Amino acid sequence: MSEASFSHLDAQGAIRMVDVGDKEVTDRLARASARVRMQPQTLQAIREQQLPKGAVLETARLAGILAAKKTAELIPLCHPLPITAIHIDFAEEGEDSLRIEATVRVRGQTGVEMEALTAVSIAALTVYDMCKSLDRSMSIEDIRLEEKSGGRSGHYQRAKTDVEPPRE
Repeated sequence: MSEASFSHLDAQGAIRMVDVGDKEVTDRLARASARVRMQPQTLQAIREQQLPKGAVLETARLAGILAAKKTAELIPLCHPLPITAIHIDFAEEGEDSLRIEATVRVRGQTGVEMEALTAVSIAALTVYDMCKSLDRSMSIEDIRLEEKSGGRSGHYQRAKTDVEPPRE
């Protein structure tokens, strides 16, 4: 594959921001997820709001929302986007795992995949930060795009057959 075939490189190999000016404005959505694995007692403390730093999930939700809005400042060559909605949800998975999911929407000329991925990453880091005094063995895993829609490339949804790696 030649360097020119990468959208963020010109024919001479110089970095550039992709020009999306001629792209059609469409409704776009991206959904991403991450998992924070922890000791069962840590998840219980989160559930029962027994951590000294306060409401872990609400703080992580706010951090994820703020991060999605700042993606263009954090990731080189991302376009600043007029995001229309950001939703971040949490779900317990078993006794030792917290799943984080972000859905980001925009009406624009480029997608919001990076904003959704940034949101779940920063929300997961916030969970870690707020719980690290109780459990330094936490791990952040499986940050990934689950779905995207809108734009020229159409709809993508992670296949159900994409199995997750086994727990160790």
